[in-house]
Amino acid sequence: MEYGLIGERLGHSYSKLIHERLADYRYELCPLTRAEFIRFMEKRDFKAINVTIPYKKAVLSYLDELDESAESIGAVNTIVNRDGKLIGYNTDYLGFLYMLKYFGIDPAGKKVLVLGTGGASAAVRAAFYNLDVGKLLTVSRTPCCADEISYEDAARECRDVQIICNTTPVGMYPDVNASPLSLAPFKNCEAVVDVIYNPGETLLVKEAKSLGMKGVTGLMMLVAQAKYACERFTGTALSDDVIEPIYRDLAALMYEGKR
Repeated sequence: MEYGLIGERLGHSYSKLIHERLADYRYELCPLTRAEFIRFMEKRDFKAINVTIPYKKAVLSYLDELDESAESIGAVNTIVNRDGKLIGYNTDYLGFLYMLKYFGIDPAGKKVLVLGTGGASAAVRAAFYNLDVGKLLTVSRTPCCADEISYEDAARECRDVQIICNTTPVGMYPDVNASPLSLAPFKNCEAVVDVIYNPGETLLVKEAKSLGMKGVTGLMMLVAQAKYACERFTGTALSDDVIEPIYRDLAALMYEGKR
């Protein structure tokens, strides 16, 4: 494989469609078990790859260099092989910033709840801090440090949050009838952002809309981060104008049920 995506479960992925519209390389989906992931990274037999759940942090030990944002975030979703030297980037961060701006979600000065503590969470939290969030709380099933809280504590003590962002895989295809939490306690919530992009509308986002909140899923983030990854793959800048047409075509494809 020269270009592609590695992760554990990739049957839901639209990355091949996106990348092959952005550039003229062949982009492959490569699902890997933990053992296969280790062998793949040790072999280094690729030109450039994207990385998804659950390997965005696990890849760090195989890299020779991190760009500044990836180093500060502590997670990588894009790797370029330059003459045997693996360089890591985080374009999730850039894609999430683009999505917030596109949908008019401004966290400045607001209280934000981020669900999950994985690689996507790290990028999302960095983006929120970059946008001058008022207060940010991270929710975990197993809180292990002072800045993490449980789901029970979130529902009981954080009812004044204004933005909720899900970075967990709960609700992702094929488990589309699952949701990470109920939004009923969060009466002051204005917007819910779910980085899941398949299904096009998660149960969490459906509930947000039913309660009068803005609800956004992660398809725009996916396309935007792919554009930024493609630039690093090829060393060629692309206009942001390429993002929206791909996003709209994929949204229509999902709506029509063709995939």
